[in-house]
Amino acid sequence: MSDTFRNRLMLAVALVLAAIYLFPLYWMYITALKTGSAMFATPPKFWPSEPQWSIYAFVWESRNMARYLWNSLVIAFGSVALIAVLGVGCAYVLARYRNVWVDIGLFLILMLQVLPASLMVTPIFVGFSQVGLLDTPRLAVILAIAAKSMPFFVVLVRATFMSVPMELEEAALVDGNSRIGAFFNIVLPLARNGILVSAILIFMQAFGEFVYSKSMIQAVELQPASVGLNTFMGPNTNEWNNIMAYATIYVTPILAAFILLQRRIVSGLTSGALK
Repeated sequence: MSDTFRNRLMLAVALVLAAIYLFPLYWMYITALKTGSAMFATPPKFWPSEPQWSIYAFVWESRNMARYLWNSLVIAFGSVALIAVLGVGCAYVLARYRNVWVDIGLFLILMLQVLPASLMVTPIFVGFSQVGLLDTPRLAVILAIAAKSMPFFVVLVRATFMSVPMELEEAALVDGNSRIGAFFNIVLPLARNGILVSAILIFMQAFGEFVYSKSMIQAVELQPASVGLNTFMGPNTNEWNNIMAYATIYVTPILAAFILLQRRIVSGLTSGALK
């Protein structure tokens, strides 16, 4: 088997798998444009004969999506800011002071990532209720997301810091910089790509967070878009085109950001793989 044929075969397999993976997303977009009868037509149509473009404006206004999206942005940016402030320093220390106990500690912390949010939400809810954090529910959700996502962020950024040669810091110390000065002037600029990518991944996760927000935020005016989407659900739900239109408005900005930043994300995730 020649290399050319093998490469073409792998490309064909990759395209088929990508099409299978992306088909539900495509179906979401076209279902939003269908009328009520077209959604249940047999056989189904892969493009609506009469696209209902006005449905986006209807869902935006009737569901007050501006408020929901604003709350999602507040929670996502708050989570990223808190994780970045605390996690960057933690990752740097773990990258520079390495021993077997640090590796064991990281492994044990990462094991917590296996636990689903639905399992952790009850003890977190009880603890936050006892200390009064539920009086500021968005802050409570931000803290819960930060606690859940911090290990993931620290491990990614630690790998980035480990790829920065220690000799550069030593040279900065010889030139008269303090350890803090060497960190801010030398290490941090070189690691900014990995930190940015990790922050983007945390932002995407926090923007779509549902379990903590649903459990801790009771006031409708403070709920994020993920909880707003859940308001469509009911025993007799049949407005699937409205649901898909809401999901389209909700998901498209994140997809666009991911597509625009995909090269930077890939380079940031692999920045610590090789030295």
